[in-house]
Amino acid sequence: MPAAARTALPVAPRKPRGFWARACRHRSFMLGLVLTVLLLATAALSYLWTPWPPYDLNIRGKLQLPSAAHWLGTDNLGRDVLSQIMVGARNSITVGVIAVGIGVIGGVLLGMLAATRGGWIETVIMRVTDFTLAFPAILLAIMLTAALGAGIVNAIVAIGIANIPIFTRLTRATARSMWSREFVLAARTCGKSDWRIAFEHVLPNIVSVIVVQATIEFAIAILAEAALSYLGLGTQPPDASWGRMLSEAQTLMFQAPRLAIYPGIAIALAVLGLNLLGDGLRDLLDPRLARRR
Repeated sequence: MPAAARTALPVAPRKPRGFWARACRHRSFMLGLVLTVLLLATAALSYLWTPWPPYDLNIRGKLQLPSAAHWLGTDNLGRDVLSQIMVGARNSITVGVIAVGIGVIGGVLLGMLAATRGGWIETVIMRVTDFTLAFPAILLAIMLTAALGAGIVNAIVAIGIANIPIFTRLTRATARSMWSREFVLAARTCGKSDWRIAFEHVLPNIVSVIVVQATIEFAIAILAEAALSYLGLGTQPPDASWGRMLSEAQTLMFQAPRLAIYPGIAIALAVLGLNLLGDGLRDLLDPRLARRR
């Protein structure tokens, strides 16, 4: 066949890769997924097994170095550090899931209400949201826990309330951009009400954006819980918390610095994994970026 004829043959279009095929090529996503799965597995395992009972005190065996019996040593009360880390992961995930859930439910409902109704309702919602966002999230959580009282339940409520304005603004902005699309106009032509359009057509098209933001806010919630527990406003004794472990270790920095290093590494890996997972999901769920992979 002549060269000119060979070059004239049509080229078959390349089939778009599936989600997991693209995900396996995304290094940040895979690293974040591995770290997140490790965090979840550690928390799940703590319900079934820990090397030692996490709340048992052994004053005679305090501040032991890592050994075959205590893989990460013991703290100033003789408790097994690894067991405390494992139970702390469970509490961090519990706080993160419930707090982000509060933020997603409250923020999505308010954001959809603002985008659907418009007018003075949208103005009031967005001005209250702007006022709330004027306070840093961690400062707002500290204020709420200080007013409501210390404890993990109040910490969850405080972090959840601090997340609501973030999801409200995100939902309102992305939903508003959908109302001018052709499929919304077609739904209106069919006689559907605004609320049916909002929840049957608009919301499903912005779920990916909300999921990505929820993943990132999950990491921030873990940091907020650690900060509140460090200040004595979050998880209370005898429940284990990474933040409270850091607080208890600060008086032993020169005697046993490892007691601060271990929970610090746990917090860093958990936050890093969730942030990488969120960034990866943003890249993979964005149609413009998906076509490039």
